Amino acid sequence: MQIINRQVGDYIVRRCEPGDLIPVMEINLKTLPEHYSDYFYESLLAELPEAFLIAEHQEKLVGYIMCKTEYGFSNFKKLGFVKKGHVVSVAVLDEHRKRGVGSAIIEESIKGIKEKRCDEMYLEVRCSNTDAVRLYEKLGFVIKQRLKAYYRDGEDAFLMAIEFEY
Repeated sequence: MQIINRQVGDYIVRRCEPGDLIPVMEINLKTLPEHYSDYFYESLLAELPEAFLIAEHQEKLVGYIMCKTEYGFSNFKKLGFVKKGHVVSVAVLDEHRKRGVGSAIIEESIKGIKEKRCDEMYLEVRCSNTDAVRLYEKLGFVIKQRLKAYYRDGEDAFLMAIEFEY
């Protein structure tokens, strides 16, 4: 049974299901240069379904976000070792951008990460992707560092993070 997390105009945001993985992979192929194995998608869905979300428009998948949890050094505290949510990949098809879909799936994934009691959440974003950087900043993420030649094509990334208070 599908439970809608959020509605944004004609769009719905809900948890990804195994049957959604092929369309998710197709969106990834159309929108991003980084691609993953089938197993990787399946493993993230199994690990953290609360933060693997899709956006649908008229029963067609138009966007997704997938996250995982991990332990590591804090992006905010010196010498802090914390539980973190990591946005592995997020994408919305070009023709569905600028309609609040990206914000909605990110905000809903933040709720899923918080359900797992993570101390913070982080992501990497291409420095040239100014629209995405602005969106993440609007949602409370801050640039913590620049990662030189992070992507395969040599482009730098910003590491952006948000800290949670409970």
